[in-house]
Amino acid sequence: MKRRCAFLLLATTFSGCMVMVPGHLYPVHGPLSTDTPTPIYDVSLSGVLKSGTMTATLRNGEVCRGNWTAVRQHDPTGSAMAADWDSVYGPGFFVAKVLGNPVFARGVLSGTKGTTLSVEFYDPKPGQIRSVVGIAKDNEGNVFKLTF
Repeated sequence: MKRRCAFLLLATTFSGCMVMVPGHLYPVHGPLSTDTPTPIYDVSLSGVLKSGTMTATLRNGEVCRGNWTAVRQHDPTGSAMAADWDSVYGPGFFVAKVLGNPVFARGVLSGTKGTTLSVEFYDPKPGQIRSVVGIAKDNEGNVFKLTF
């Protein structure tokens, strides 16, 4: 039995698999933030290290899917959504917490009904998925807080 468990652990580690981790998107700015009740969208994240997949299910049943990848520390586009980070988490948050963080990633999710979500997230405590936070912005003017 111990041998079987050790094999499964090694196989999972080397295959790069990770269980889907659930999260949520909360509208902070834009048309959805004024809805009562405010909609909360389910998100799932999978992958390890530098890439993976994400899925978001929106209120109207639309499913948005896409890939995420790590942002290199010296990527000139790394601060493309800095103003959105600061609008969600407070002035100066992006520069103080996210910029230069070794666990910083972004992705674009495309929906089945035309919605596009640009997503960024970072892990302030690498390896602890529950500490991951982020933002998302859709093509309808909504900005979201992302939590896991």
